[in-house]
Amino acid sequence: MGIRLYKPTSDGRRNSSVNDYFELSGHSRQKSLCKRISKNGGRNHHGITTARFRGGGARRIYRIIDFKRDKDGVSAKVATVEYDPNRDCFISLLHYYDGEKRYILAPQGIRTGQIVESGISCEPRIGNAMRLGSIPAGMEIHNIEMTAGQGGRLVRGAGNSARIVAKEGDWVTIVLPSGEMRMIRKECRATIGRLSNPDHQNIKLGKAGRKRHIGRRPHVRGKAMNPVAHPMGGGEGRSNGGRHPCSPTGVPAKGGKTRNPRNPSNKRIIRRRKNKRQGQLVL
Repeated sequence: MGIRLYKPTSDGRRNSSVNDYFELSGHSRQKSLCKRISKNGGRNHHGITTARFRGGGARRIYRIIDFKRDKDGVSAKVATVEYDPNRDCFISLLHYYDGEKRYILAPQGIRTGQIVESGISCEPRIGNAMRLGSIPAGMEIHNIEMTAGQGGRLVRGAGNSARIVAKEGDWVTIVLPSGEMRMIRKECRATIGRLSNPDHQNIKLGKAGRKRHIGRRPHVRGKAMNPVAHPMGGGEGRSNGGRHPCSPTGVPAKGGKTRNPRNPSNKRIIRRRKNKRQGQLVL
């Protein structure tokens, strides 16, 4: 794949870039695996905004993705590699030999006509889904389950992959893209390979309109608001908020811990993720 640059015919074109979608092989979606979803604009069932600066955007049709990969013993042929407006990686349509069709997250390097399968007896090849206990150490994996049979929860973004570093008893130790090292039961499943569309992070939107097409509204600084709207609002002249950065509800925005200390998966974390701002590990 690659990134396409336009001639600077306008201010928006000058700094923008788009994906050339060279890897895609299909443009028509499988209608039996699609459904319409209603937008909520970041609001809950009470109509109260819980996620700020969301709303609008282009209409999307949701593709039903098979995150569980639980169809064992039946091989499937990769029919197409398609674009999905609901995620930043590509998706692949599988045609199983018993007639069923399913969408999966497309790993990097998958091609139309390739045969993939899932289960205990399959080989560790790109696109195959296996138990963590059966995958050789050192291989790149994605779409990892945290509980057996739950479906993939970890490593589902474009260009990401985790790596198996150790196995001990009923637990497998993996390193996530964030740098976090954690233990997961060997019965949990994962898919072999790195996810597609790794250049997604290098694309520049170039103008505010493309951000609105995604469904993101303008982000307003807290210190630019009134005191009734944000704890950092108000003040005479151009004030800096008068306190450490925080959210509208007063939660610290820098350095404060927001993870629930009673999360049962905390005890399975061996090493915390890397702090991107300082380039160090968070202990």
